[in-house]
Amino acid sequence: MKSIRRIFCRAIPAIAMTLTFSAQAQSLAFSNSPVQAIPRRDSIILIVADGIGYGDLSCYGQQKFQTPNLDKLAADGVRFSNFSGDNDAAKSAAQLMFGKSLGYGDLSVAQILRNAGYRTGFIGQWNLGDENSANAPWRRGFDEFGGYLNDVDAKNFYADYIWSLPPDYSYDAVSNQWVPWREGQPHNAGKEMLYDNTRGKNQYIPDLFAKVVNNFVKNNVPDPANHYRPFFLVVHLPIPGDGANRAPSDAPYSDEPWPAAEKNKAALISRLDGYVGQWREQLTKSGMTNNVVIFFTSGFVPQKANGLDPAFFHSNVSTNDVRVPLIVSGTKDFLGGHVNDFKCAGKDFLPTAAEIGYAKTPKGIDGISILSAESKPSPK
Repeated sequence: MKSIRRIFCRAIPAIAMTLTFSAQAQSLAFSNSPVQAIPRRDSIILIVADGIGYGDLSCYGQQKFQTPNLDKLAADGVRFSNFSGDNDAAKSAAQLMFGKSLGYGDLSVAQILRNAGYRTGFIGQWNLGDENSANAPWRRGFDEFGGYLNDVDAKNFYADYIWSLPPDYSYDAVSNQWVPWREGQPHNAGKEMLYDNTRGKNQYIPDLFAKVVNNFVKNNVPDPANHYRPFFLVVHLPIPGDGANRAPSDAPYSDEPWPAAEKNKAALISRLDGYVGQWREQLTKSGMTNNVVIFFTSGFVPQKANGLDPAFFHSNVSTNDVRVPLIVSGTKDFLGGHVNDFKCAGKDFLPTAAEIGYAKTPKGIDGISILSAESKPSPK
């Protein structure tokens, strides 16, 4: 079985680049007016990091160390100061994917965007259903997947396999084209062996995910060959976590007079900050500085466990505060480096992404698009 690196590194077959958008993705009908073409739509990247507290980033007031890449993301975009998280990782994931305070919806954000012509991918920790459930990622709108299906497996940072759905194409005799996998068709989702880790702790999984993100971007850049098809990518990394997760080293904080759990969390946050810098550098190399919106937030509110004290880094807020960071940076709608105090939560991501993608928001959701709130920034 091919390694996940090869699966996600391989170029999309040239014949597949002849894909055209559906009628829905190509045009919008306006009342009393002729059909008009949709303008080029932004790609969307959602980065979710588990257990990041409101004050764990230096752009949110943490003073023990710096997070320069996330600070730069905030300086280029908008830092939300009133975004509520959840104490439960699965509930948080469901809110982001389905736009509801409780439970699952009929359509995920990935299904909505894929129906509108987006290429969709998920890398990291899923949390919404195992391989046999109706909520497996490949049944909820993702064309590509690489990662863990639950938070228990996600705690093994040197696993010898992960779940994978590689880029998959089938030949459609009617249209005489190669087309992406769709519901009801066979697919190759399964366990992908990481042979280096069968011989010891050789491959740190979050580092592998970081490389996979760059490969996804390189393989899915909107260009003339794919009719400027945008992509939607979710990156859910299980770090820094609840204190049980460990970095390969607590450097560069080994000599700090902090408890061991806090040095480890700081090392994980710095590692995450480095990933964000790498991803933005790849976007720049790929010419995607002006047509991508990046969301960064936390998968759950930090909790006291495994020797970790949530108050250690974010002493500027109370320990029972459910707010977590939300940074949004992108094109015209999220620029300026200012702060917005609009009260929002994970359920608002789906309608926001749908509006960015010129897609129809389904009925029955609780969230609202934060694009309207963005026009009302608070002072810095």
